[in-house]
Amino acid sequence: MRLHGETVNITWRVPTGEVDGGNSPIYESESESVDDVLVKPGTGSNATDSIRPDGVTVTLTLAFPRIWEYRSLKGALVTVRGHDYRVIGDPLPVDGGMKPTRWNLLVELTDTGG
Repeated sequence: MRLHGETVNITWRVPTGEVDGGNSPIYESESESVDDVLVKPGTGSNATDSIRPDGVTVTLTLAFPRIWEYRSLKGALVTVRGHDYRVIGDPLPVDGGMKPTRWNLLVELTDTGG
């Protein structure tokens, strides 16, 4: 049986090099679709802080294909099945010439609601 992933969309905030009236950087959005991404549902949990009694945290783990030209995912949003998730940290691809599978980058995502 051959594994095949699904298409996800990545959105980055990219600085334009300009600043606004308060001297803060101005950003624009840049997006890219990536095919053949494996999606593994992670854990869901209730938020435990008292100011969000109905809060829920959801996580996913994605495996990006080796053929995707790596670019830092720090701070990016990834849309999976129509829902936006935030990338946790700044994941790096597996390196060193090991090629046991078509996927070499594990990306953890999170979203909190409520």
